[in-house]
Amino acid sequence: MLSWPQDFTTNFQFLLRWIHFLAGITWIGMLYFFNLVNVQFQKELDGATKGKVVPNLMPKALFWFRWGAVFTWFSGFIYYTLIVGTEAPRHLTLAIFLVGWSIAFTAIAGLFRASVAGGALKDGRVLSLAIAIVVIFIGYATAMMAQKGGSSSRSISIMIGGGIGSIMFLNVWMIIWPLQKKIIAAVKATAETGAPAPAEQAAWARRAFLASRANSWLSVPMLFFMGAASHFPIFSTLTKP
Repeated sequence: MLSWPQDFTTNFQFLLRWIHFLAGITWIGMLYFFNLVNVQFQKELDGATKGKVVPNLMPKALFWFRWGAVFTWFSGFIYYTLIVGTEAPRHLTLAIFLVGWSIAFTAIAGLFRASVAGGALKDGRVLSLAIAIVVIFIGYATAMMAQKGGSSSRSISIMIGGGIGSIMFLNVWMIIWPLQKKIIAAVKATAETGAPAPAEQAAWARRAFLASRANSWLSVPMLFFMGAASHFPIFSTLTKP
């Protein structure tokens, strides 16, 4: 026999988690489509075909991609504020989360720009290592500060997984989407008028690709820590008095 919970908190938290799961599947599904299918597909298109496909396919795909990211992040963040409010000083923990992972995004965005400009970071392996160092450092620092503030293994896992997800979310809205708008407009203009592609288009495509590919790799630890929050108490020893 079914017994529907009667308290608001239980129903609201479950609604947030359901929205988070559904939006997350949409977002990450589109991310994997772009990286596992579309990147290679675009290389196989000639100029005329690309001029027809890109302006029609990409805006539709990017719509679900970016708005899936919005609903995933905001539903997850609201859920996280409810969790930390029951076990630690909420304002301090949220400040650690927002400041720490904003710093991480700023550093990684700088790495993308430096990679496009040339130098050692042009090597994808070096760039990947640099991004990993930033993520590991910020993840460790925020976890230690949250632990000292009284956070549980559950909320520390969400802090790290959600922090990585925040980098991915900001990559979408601050890097990938603005650059893709320029690329789509340039491809459409070239197809319609025959005008040469802007000189900056290759750099736009490269930086958007790097951010998208980074998101694809970052999704792996992000999903691990989000799953660990309820099913794998990896930080249990940190929270012992």
